[in-house]
Amino acid sequence: MSVLTLVRHGQAAFFSKDYDQLTPLGERQAGLLGEYWARQGLRFDEVYTGPRVRQKRSAEVTGAAVRDGGLGWPEPVVLADLDEFDLAGIVQHIVPEYSRQNAEFAGQVESYRQAAEEHERLRTFQRLFEPLLVHWQGRPAGDARFESWPEFQARVERVVRQIVERGGSGRRVAVFTSGGFIGNVTRRALAAPDRSALELGWRVRNASLTEFIFTANRFNLDSFNAVPHLADPAMWTYR
Repeated sequence: MSVLTLVRHGQAAFFSKDYDQLTPLGERQAGLLGEYWARQGLRFDEVYTGPRVRQKRSAEVTGAAVRDGGLGWPEPVVLADLDEFDLAGIVQHIVPEYSRQNAEFAGQVESYRQAAEEHERLRTFQRLFEPLLVHWQGRPAGDARFESWPEFQARVERVVRQIVERGGSGRRVAVFTSGGFIGNVTRRALAAPDRSALELGWRVRNASLTEFIFTANRFNLDSFNAVPHLADPAMWTYR
């Protein structure tokens, strides 16, 4: 059997002008993961990463720590299909439309806009983020302005199948991606309803490990959202 390990990127600069970069804590999370893998003596046959800076940088920092621990680390292969869902398109096009349709959601958007402190901004963002994604998930494909849920789901299925079907037994594969992608792959392994993909994705910690056992005819969840390399809960983040 082979092992596929999905790694969520380290903490990103959520409220900065450029979200797509790791914070100092995010860099540390990724480095601790590499140190942990080196101590465990884990050797990966393949490493893949999504196209975002936060995904590629997480793989880079983790790999450097693995090499510093005396182990080899394959050159990461960038696959566009490992990207997160199109949050920018969702926010730009769906938020205004849904706000006009749903007064409660419009109030949540306004609460977020008025929040000043970071803790309050995180709280109010999550309160609008969840119904927004549920609404997005229920929309049909065909709107060229942004990636739909069916299109995202098909992309996840496509790239996982591409990686799994490369052939060979006893492979150990690491993939650096994002929470929504990880939630969708986990849903796939559990044959769970679509809504479960969102709910799982909301709980995925930065730099966490979600592992699957696979063969040519088998794809099973082995562990979810593990952070054995982050012993201090103060290092557990979700953005």
